[in-house]
Amino acid sequence: MKPPHVAILDDEPEIRRMLSDALEEAGFRTTSYARATEFEAGLKRLAPDVCLVDLGLPDRDGLALVHRLALESGAAIIIISGRAQVQDRVTGLELGADDYIIKPFDPAEVVARIRARLRKTRTDAAPNTQTAHFAGWTAYFDRYLLVDAGGVETPFSHAEGEVLRLFLESPNRLISRAQMQESLGGGAGESFDRAMDVRISRLRTKLGEDPKNPRLIKTIYGAGYIFLGDVHWG
Repeated sequence: MKPPHVAILDDEPEIRRMLSDALEEAGFRTTSYARATEFEAGLKRLAPDVCLVDLGLPDRDGLALVHRLALESGAAIIIISGRAQVQDRVTGLELGADDYIIKPFDPAEVVARIRARLRKTRTDAAPNTQTAHFAGWTAYFDRYLLVDAGGVETPFSHAEGEVLRLFLESPNRLISRAQMQESLGGGAGESFDRAMDVRISRLRTKLGEDPKNPRLIKTIYGAGYIFLGDVHWG
């Protein structure tokens, strides 16, 4: 079995070298890119397990690239950026990133975050847990697709899929914010809470929910959320 593959996109040679050295020493395979155009061309040939993406790119808007990756790639996406404002972190997570690491960073932390993300991905990929049926919908987690009763397909991002899976694995049970943070990882606090609000709002829209009276994903104010309905896997 090949070791996990990490694609690194950063225009700073020292950062690319530091990340490659740390990750390869930890047993990962790596491929590094300085420009978004090279990175996107590489993705057509390779299928990385994790993408490390800097936002300050010379030839492309980093956030737009993250959003595209979230919609089109099955890889976990971790932003590595010098932008430390809460709004930058929130925006990155809202657009589909799975995690956000601020520069300067300790390479050991990056390795640990990647390992944590891959452990969750392996759990999510367990047999018979790639397809869920509920309330006339089918969620295909291997293809990042929602299909309604009429066969209409709606894609969802990797980050949205993590939240949807969390709900579908615990239907009719309260899921608190603390449980969501523990299960999904990432930093706690305002940026995480806002990112979850956005992901849940987008899931409700894709499921055709009435935002004023959702029937599937219910908000229990001050406590968390409950997914109402029967779920069948496989």
